[in-house]
Amino acid sequence: MLGWTRNVLGILAMILGLALLPTAPARAESYTQCVPFARTFSGIQIFGDAYTWWQQATGRYSKGFVPKSGAVLVFKPTGIMKDGHVAVVSQVLTDRVIQVTHANWSILSGRRGKVEKDVTVIDVSTKGDWSAVKVWYDPARDLGSTVYPTYGFIYSSTQNVAMAAAENAVRTVAQNAMSQVAASVPTPGSGPAQLLSQAAESTDKIAALIAQVTGGGGSNNNEEPPKP
Repeated sequence: MLGWTRNVLGILAMILGLALLPTAPARAESYTQCVPFARTFSGIQIFGDAYTWWQQATGRYSKGFVPKSGAVLVFKPTGIMKDGHVAVVSQVLTDRVIQVTHANWSILSGRRGKVEKDVTVIDVSTKGDWSAVKVWYDPARDLGSTVYPTYGFIYSSTQNVAMAAAENAVRTVAQNAMSQVAASVPTPGSGPAQLLSQAAESTDKIAALIAQVTGGGGSNNNEEPPKP
């Protein structure tokens, strides 16, 4: 009985010792997928595999077949690109030539997961509707012969643009507020009454600025999303 107890205690001590061992820090790999990059870069808040963006955008964002700066070009799944691909239009050069900024396309420095800026994409569809494209592949320094089918473009809605503008305005308000609070710090010799007066004045100004930006506060949660 004593031997069994010692064995149990030994096992427990070993488990505790393993649990207390320091763990190796996780390696931070600089690898960027196309979906989270496109979502951040375009502001279009859609999640899931790239090819699902087209259907998910229905009823939430405008869609079409004409390139516009800031729009997301959605690639259909094909070959080894089974999850599709998304790329953000950075420039429209002609009605058949654009440049995109996207991630995880070319093999750069021996691996994928890199962001490429202003990559040339050409519409090779027979109808000129951007349903088939060729994409610049950096290692080959050429467009190559592969034709990629696409769904079309998802555009940032006016509502989202307004929200982004409001967010920027709120940031400006916050920065102004910080400046005003810093300016309200009393100089040596200021009494408690003066401090309270300055603090109240700063609070009133901050509230007025926020009310001006937000239109008096309160959002309309019943507003319908833009139609595609």
